[in-house]
Amino acid sequence: MTTPTRVPQEERSRAMRARLLEATVECLVEVGFGRTSTTLISERAGVSRGAQLHHFPTKNALVVAAVEHLTEVRGVELAAAAAAVPAAHRTRDVLRMLGDHFASPVFTAALELWVAARTDPALLEAVEPLEQKVGRETHRMTVDLLGADESRPGVRELVQATLDLVRGLGLAATISDDSRRRNRILDQWARTLDGALP
Repeated sequence: MTTPTRVPQEERSRAMRARLLEATVECLVEVGFGRTSTTLISERAGVSRGAQLHHFPTKNALVVAAVEHLTEVRGVELAAAAAAVPAAHRTRDVLRMLGDHFASPVFTAALELWVAARTDPALLEAVEPLEQKVGRETHRMTVDLLGADESRPGVRELVQATLDLVRGLGLAATISDDSRRRNRILDQWARTLDGALP
């Protein structure tokens, strides 16, 4: 008879933290920041309240950790999506990839944190530097994907306008399914970029 192997405490602890962070992101997407509670998160994660409190004693501690987790997830998702962009029809495919990312649940969760951080100094302190990091990485990735030469006047602004556009379209997607309008706008913006970026 074989004895079941015991999972080391450190590994169980890491798995529990991961479940709590994933559950936090899911709650942010489904019920928003205001209705997300540590009780709801621990129920969603299948973790006892005591275990949740052991890892994250307050909602803010849990949300701050989720912000860091969300930043990593967004980076990984964007990198994977960027790697899958085909060489043909490059500009439109890059915009489609960005549009899809900014209309994804992970972006919706980030939006919830942005709104909450506006009036919560402790949360803002955690969110702001991570969002700046994501912004810089997304900008750099977009420059690379579009083959944009930012030493030329106006090119950096065009790349930033592209990111502001897809972010705004992502915000609109949180209210209703805006995919048809979004596709028409991105088609037109791709033509604009192709004319402006040699």
